[in-house]
Amino acid sequence: MVKFYECTKPMIIDWISQEYIPHLTASFTDPQKRVSIGYLFAAFIIAIIWITVAKKQTFRRGFVLGLKKMIGLSIIWSKSSRADYKLLLINKALLILLSPFLVARLTVATAIFFYLKEIFPYGSGIFADSPIWIASVTYTVFLFLFDDFSRFAVHLGLHKIPILWAFHKTHHSAETLTPFTVFRAHPVESVIFSLRGTIVQSVAVSLFIFVFGTSIELLTIYGTSILLFAFNATGANLRHSHVPISYGKIEKFFMSPAQHQLHHSSAKQHHDKNFGVALSIWDNWAKTLHFSHGEMGLSFGVKSELYQNNHSLFSLYLRPFQEVIKYPKINSETKPREENVVFKKII
Repeated sequence: MVKFYECTKPMIIDWISQEYIPHLTASFTDPQKRVSIGYLFAAFIIAIIWITVAKKQTFRRGFVLGLKKMIGLSIIWSKSSRADYKLLLINKALLILLSPFLVARLTVATAIFFYLKEIFPYGSGIFADSPIWIASVTYTVFLFLFDDFSRFAVHLGLHKIPILWAFHKTHHSAETLTPFTVFRAHPVESVIFSLRGTIVQSVAVSLFIFVFGTSIELLTIYGTSILLFAFNATGANLRHSHVPISYGKIEKFFMSPAQHQLHHSSAKQHHDKNFGVALSIWDNWAKTLHFSHGEMGLSFGVKSELYQNNHSLFSLYLRPFQEVIKYPKINSETKPREENVVFKKII
């Protein structure tokens, strides 16, 4: 065993230095990632301004309250938050190791493109004479809407399909919310969302190359879709926080941080609400929209003896499999479940 370790040690060190650490640091430096340092800083500034203005505090008091709500020790070093950090470190390694076995986006996009050419032989390049800016604007808006809807649909499925809910509970077991709670996901859920991203990107790219007959480029800022950049820069990280910023009447169209916090609430009246990410129009259509209201005094987590205040790696990684094996019709004691009418409507 010792000899095996000595033989593989250089390979492990190379993998950590050349693969793992670059991928890990990219989560905080890549503008395409939600927890990029710039977005975290923007969220902190927005939180301070909101607390100062909405709560009618002095700037100094608003700054102190902002620090307490965003990086207070009871929040960032709670047992729940420490579990978030562990999942970030472990899942990053697991997904790197799994990535060679996942379908490549180029492969899927190529297959879709040739399928479109086969069933619509005269449709290829029908908008080839359109100005480049029209193609770019249309593609940017379409990709943002398609991506946001797909996130809503998958998120809805994670709640409404019992087997998937067993894995999604890992995310909802968070009892304190920080921007790093976005990493609190079971690897099964992470793979599902990775496949979702592959499908969305592949469909969008192949469809637009097919109809415009040329390569398509996004409207970008720092290499990131201008719409995704706007979403991340305007407080996306406050979704997982204890700063309940409400958008008022426009919550019918845009998902506010307070609305996503309602989604994480352990209160029965908030269960299965607000599945959207950037837009709430999908929830409005699916009758799952819930508006926020003032200081809500929410508590978070899953109401189950198995998950309450249990943030062990065993519970977060293995209990979902245990539930699936032991309970084919997964017991929904953790929250009331309505008839899956909404999901049936989606599919």
